[in-house]
Amino acid sequence: MQIKTASFLISNTDHKKCPATIHPEFAFIGRSNVGKSSLINMLVNHKKLALTSGSPGKTQTINHFLINKNLYIADLPGYGYAKTSKVNRKSWEKMIRDYLFFRENLLTTFVLADFRHPPQQLDIDFMEWLGTSQIPFAIVFTKADKLKKSELSAKVKAYTEKLSETWEALPPFFITSAEKQTGKEELLNYIGETSKIFKISR
Repeated sequence: MQIKTASFLISNTDHKKCPATIHPEFAFIGRSNVGKSSLINMLVNHKKLALTSGSPGKTQTINHFLINKNLYIADLPGYGYAKTSKVNRKSWEKMIRDYLFFRENLLTTFVLADFRHPPQQLDIDFMEWLGTSQIPFAIVFTKADKLKKSELSAKVKAYTEKLSETWEALPPFFITSAEKQTGKEELLNYIGETSKIFKISR
């Protein structure tokens, strides 16, 4: 799959106000400061489409982008950001879960995890919720350029072993680096192939 055009559509805090469900949709989510915006910009060949910031918790709305005029990407608020009020955290959590649960054209939610760290319980719990809610997801390991090649397989093994404690079948996973554009082709191919399911079902 090749990205030819990418444009911002809308930001909002209510899934009911999201764009019409006429195109397949893929969402990106992860802990604050996991490199989500940088990854999206790398995928769509646009340095400033998704806003990046050194301050965790910058994304506070559901941000939709139109890709190739026939596909949506949704940039969701990061979770696990402690330096905000409990009221804000509860509000973001409801917004995210309502979107993931009710968005009919959502085909895959990409859950981002910083490759430099061991499996985080917050990530595991979120993936468990996606699984029990029957929301298809894939794991995207970010910042792979920060590790030696010899460390990559050990990190993947640690995650798969942790998930295997409660899961019989593991979700797809991708190793990426926005800096080195690692995993770009694999992710775009996955999005392209998965989009065909939407076309068939229509």
